[in-house]
Amino acid sequence: MRGFLLFLLLVVCVNAGLFDNFGEKIKTALSKIKTTLNKSNLIKIREKIHALKNKIVAKLTLTPEQKAALAERLKKLVNIKKDHVNPKGDSIEEINDKTHIGDLLYQGDMVLTPQQADELVAEEEGRPKRQAFRDRRYPQTLWSSGVAYFFHPNATPEVKSVFKKGAAWWMKDTCIDFFESAQAKDRIRVFKEDGCWSYVGRLGNEQDLSLGSGCESIGTAAHEIGHALGMFHTHSRHDRDSFITLNSQNIKPDWLDQFKKETTATNENYGITYDYGSIMHYGAQRSVVLLSLQLLIAQGYGDMFSSATMNKKPTMVPHDTNYIETLGSPFISFYELLMMNKHYGCLDKCKSTPNKCKMGGFPHPRDCSKCICPRGYGGQFCDQKVDMRCPDTCGSILQASATYKTLEDLVGDRNAGGQPREDYHTCTYWIVAPEGKKVEVKFVNFSKGIAVDGCVYGGVEIKTHPDPRMTGYRCYHFYLNMEFRFCAPEDAGKTLVSSSNLVPIITYNRIYATQTVLQYRFGAFKHVVLHDNLTGLLQSQKSVVQQK
Repeated sequence: MRGFLLFLLLVVCVNAGLFDNFGEKIKTALSKIKTTLNKSNLIKIREKIHALKNKIVAKLTLTPEQKAALAERLKKLVNIKKDHVNPKGDSIEEINDKTHIGDLLYQGDMVLTPQQADELVAEEEGRPKRQAFRDRRYPQTLWSSGVAYFFHPNATPEVKSVFKKGAAWWMKDTCIDFFESAQAKDRIRVFKEDGCWSYVGRLGNEQDLSLGSGCESIGTAAHEIGHALGMFHTHSRHDRDSFITLNSQNIKPDWLDQFKKETTATNENYGITYDYGSIMHYGAQRSVVLLSLQLLIAQGYGDMFSSATMNKKPTMVPHDTNYIETLGSPFISFYELLMMNKHYGCLDKCKSTPNKCKMGGFPHPRDCSKCICPRGYGGQFCDQKVDMRCPDTCGSILQASATYKTLEDLVGDRNAGGQPREDYHTCTYWIVAPEGKKVEVKFVNFSKGIAVDGCVYGGVEIKTHPDPRMTGYRCYHFYLNMEFRFCAPEDAGKTLVSSSNLVPIITYNRIYATQTVLQYRFGAFKHVVLHDNLTGLLQSQKSVVQQK
C-alpha cells in the first residue's frame, strides 16, 4: 500500500512539472513520508507556495538604508563557535533537516491543509482571507471543549512524557484543558514519526502531531502543541522587519521565497508586541525553511537537505544584536501566554475582577485572585521573587554596591551524565540597588559546550529591560538594554545596564551542569529615555523593590 501511495505522489509530481530531473534523489525524501502524511497533497501545496516566489522575494529586498543598518549590526555580532550536543539535531529545524521531512512541510514543521494553502496564496495575491491565529473558520478552529489527545502504539515513554509536560506548560497558565481520550470526536494522535511537526489549529476529527527521534524535549513538544492550538511562527509576523532583518547574503538564493511574512490585513497579533524570546521563533542561524521540490532538484542531493543558511552565519539578525542567542527559545514567553489567553477568550473569565497584578501581569483565568507573572517574578501579585530554585540552595536577593560584586552560580546535575534531561534545573536571583540607581551587570564567564541557538540546554537570562513582560523593546531609534540570554563563553565582557534598580537573573540547565559568573554594581550610568506607556510599569517595579 505504501508503495502504491508513493507511486501516486510521483504521478502527481510529474504531471505538475516538478520532476523533470527526478531520478533517484527525490525518492529518498518521499520515502520518509509515512502514515497519514501519505494522504496529504504535500507536493501540490509546495508547488502553490513556490509559484509565489517572485512576489515574495521582491518583498524581501532591502532598501539601501536597511542594508546599511544591517551592515552596522553585523559588525556588533560576536563570533561564537556553535556546539552540537545532540547528533540527531539541537533544534526542530536541524532534526527535520536530517530526517528530510522538513523539506516537505511548510516552514519546516507545519502540515497545511489545502484550504490553508489556498488562503496563504490568496493573501499574497492581495485577496486576504486568513489571519494568523484567526482564519476564516475561527472560532471553529479553537479547541473550545479542551484538547483531547491519545498516543499511537509507537509513541515511546519519552514521547508520552514530554508531550504531557509540554501540554501542562500551556494548560498551567491558560484556560485550555488537555485530556487523554482516544474516543473524543476531535483529537490529536501523538506518535513517533520522522521529525517534529503538527497541523495548525483544530481541523476536526483526528489530526496528527509527531515527536520523532530527537524531538523528545518539553520545549519541542510545546512548540508543536502551539501549532496545534493555532499558532504560526513568530518570525512570519507582518511587523517582523521592525525587529529582525533577513540577511539575504547568508540565505541560499533559491530559499528566499520561503521566508514569507504576513500582512497587516491578514495578521492578527492582538496588539501584542514582537517577542524575541518566543518559543514559536526559530533560531538565528538555523532558520530552516522548506525549499520547493523544483529547486531541490536543481540544487542537487547534497544541498537538498541543508538549512537555509549557506555559510553557517545568521539568516535572521535582531535589530539589537544582543538578542542573537535568544532566538529559538525553549520556553513559552509571557507574551505568548497573553496572546494564547486572548485567542481563546480566557481573559473574559476575570473581567469583573480588579487587576491587582504588578509588573504587567494579568489575572489567572483559573483563579482570578492570582496572577500570571512575567518570567522572574512570582507571588500572588507578581511582587515576589519567583520561587524557582533547583537545587534548593541556589537563588537569593543580592544587594548591589558601588563596587563590583561577583555572582557565581552552578546549576544542573554533574552526576546525571551527558544526556539531556527532560526538566530544567532553574535558579532565580534578584539584584537590587538603592532607589534612583541603576544596576550594571557584566558577563564574565559561562561553561563551554552548549552554545546552540536559543540556549536550549542551559544559559543565563539577564532582565535589564524597562518592560518586565517582554524580551525585546525598541524605543524610538535607541535600542534599550532588555532581557538577554547567553550560553557561550565568547559572550564574556558584555555589559548591560538596567532601567530601574531591580534586575532578575535566571540561570537554567538540563544537561550536566553549567557555571555562570557575573559581576554587578550600582551607579547612575547612561540615561535611558522611556516610552510613555512604560511609566506605570516602572512605578510598579519601584514599589516591588521598596518592599524588599
